[in-house]
Amino acid sequence: MGILSFIFLLTYLLFLFSKVSFAVDSITPSIYISDGNTLVSKDGSFELGFFSPGISNNRYLGIWYKNIPVKTVVWVANRLNPINDSSGLLMINSTGSLVLMSQNKSVVWSTGLGTQKQAKNPVLQLSDSGNLVLRDGNSGISLWESFDYPSDTFLPGMKLGWDLTKGIKWSLTAWKNPDDPSPGDFTYGIEMHAYPEPVIWKGNKKVYRPGPWNGLRFSGSPDLKPNPVYDYNFVSNDFEVYYTYTLKNKSVISRIILNQTSNTRERYIWIEAEQVWRRYTSVPRDYCDYYGLCGPNGNCIISGSPVCQCLQGFMPKLPQKWSLMDWSQGCVRDKQLSCHEDGFLKFVDLKLPDTTYSWVNESTTIFECRAKCLNNCSCMAYTNSDIRGSGSGCALWFGDLMDIRQLPAGGQDLYIRMPASEIGMRLIL
Repeated sequence: MGILSFIFLLTYLLFLFSKVSFAVDSITPSIYISDGNTLVSKDGSFELGFFSPGISNNRYLGIWYKNIPVKTVVWVANRLNPINDSSGLLMINSTGSLVLMSQNKSVVWSTGLGTQKQAKNPVLQLSDSGNLVLRDGNSGISLWESFDYPSDTFLPGMKLGWDLTKGIKWSLTAWKNPDDPSPGDFTYGIEMHAYPEPVIWKGNKKVYRPGPWNGLRFSGSPDLKPNPVYDYNFVSNDFEVYYTYTLKNKSVISRIILNQTSNTRERYIWIEAEQVWRRYTSVPRDYCDYYGLCGPNGNCIISGSPVCQCLQGFMPKLPQKWSLMDWSQGCVRDKQLSCHEDGFLKFVDLKLPDTTYSWVNESTTIFECRAKCLNNCSCMAYTNSDIRGSGSGCALWFGDLMDIRQLPAGGQDLYIRMPASEIGMRLIL
């Protein structure tokens, strides 16, 4: 009887110590996290555990800021499959996958690594950046990380875009509401055209795009410039296409979120003295930021009355509707093009058009760019793809020009194809 009691006591003690019961930043397959226990990053910035959002009683596995009293969740694992009690367990299974289980050992979420080569001594660690990383303990190679699967929050060091080698899309999807972290229909990512650009979608409808990258910023984001809070960068090569940012001062806490309720993308900064999140920027910023407001070949001028006007050389497609401020059908040309007898009119201070039907080459000069566009009767506009210095590269547009707006404080030059009779006319902005 004494031996049985000892075995029972030993088993019980092993059970207790197999759970995370003190602040650690990592676990191995011999340890699991149950509801009520957490992982804490080494510097104490982030915490992973189970939580219930808002007034909901559902339980989710998530990551939040450790030292901010206002519970601010930045990532959620089981967005589609909440746990309805406190039975949740997070563990590394025998094949090296990260698995979240509820009562009766049913799997509610998994990294799905079981089909790959089994990891050697896998380790799960919550990093100081808020990235949850599953590594091969022998090689240190990352097998899976939460930064590859964002929720509604864009943290410093994360990437928004595409890993072309792994086929991973880094994009944000808003929570349905503050009580429900399941994916809403408000999303933000980078569209992979020849000339890639970020786009915010509401369902299958474009809401906002900041324009393509021009070497300094996104074409339609004049407020994206050197600032005291963060640095930013855009990378586009054969392996990755992404936008990222880093904070200049580690004592500053800032994040970007998608808000389903207001249909906006917002940057917040934590104000320690006031113990509140203060909104730093928000888009869409104004009426002209809403995608395609003025229709094809229209130009949105926020100081104009009305705000929508046809580009020079164009007229309203449906004048009666246009006069009633229904600009959705946009504008058509006053005079038809004649292809090889056409020329180009320079428009200044514009947000570049939607790049869905575009072409770009970073090594082509602006003179070669003009020739390429002129020799292709479908080409409607061209400009430098990089405006740094004296400008370089070439971007071409085909078909109607969509989602243009006037930006007196940071717009770009755009050369739009015109019939020869229009070229002599002076452009007045």
